[in-house]
Amino acid sequence: MKAFRKITSTFIPLQVENIDTDQIIPARFLKATTREGFGKNLFRDWRFYNDDESQPKEDFILNNPEYRGEILVAGKNFGCGSSREHAAWAIEDFGFRAVVSSFFADIFRNNALNNGVLPVQVTENFLEKIFSLSKEDTLTIDLENQEIRIDKTGESQSFAINPYKKECLLNGYDDIDYLISIRQEIEAFELSRK
Repeated sequence: MKAFRKITSTFIPLQVENIDTDQIIPARFLKATTREGFGKNLFRDWRFYNDDESQPKEDFILNNPEYRGEILVAGKNFGCGSSREHAAWAIEDFGFRAVVSSFFADIFRNNALNNGVLPVQVTENFLEKIFSLSKEDTLTIDLENQEIRIDKTGESQSFAINPYKKECLLNGYDDIDYLISIRQEIEAFELSRK
């Protein structure tokens, strides 16, 4: 995984609540066995007419070239529905490093963290402030200090994260990489148990 420390980016505002994993990545695209290529089908049914890439829905925010960035900002209850890990794969493959919402489904939160996507949970009031910003405004997400900031106003809010997952993201580790990083400690423990 790519290490995540601090990003400053414009963002894509998707002001929709209760976005479930089938909307994020429809079930018909879950046939692949590797993580690559899912980004092209992110929000597929919302992005295209009749499942035809040559017919994009111009009013959908991800099809608007004026909006760009590494941060997706969505309404509350993001990632509800089925437990498909492919939703996190699609978000990461599309180019998002973080998703901001006022509430995340637990399984989605864990899948995102396991795949290098940082879920940043903020209050509904702070989320509304973000949605009121323009497409040129930026957000800064500082994982080390667990803080998200609206750069235009300087307003910030802290966010919670599991300490183990924080360490993994800061170092770009998946679970196996983490175990390899503490190999000497594991070996020392094994030797002490003989």
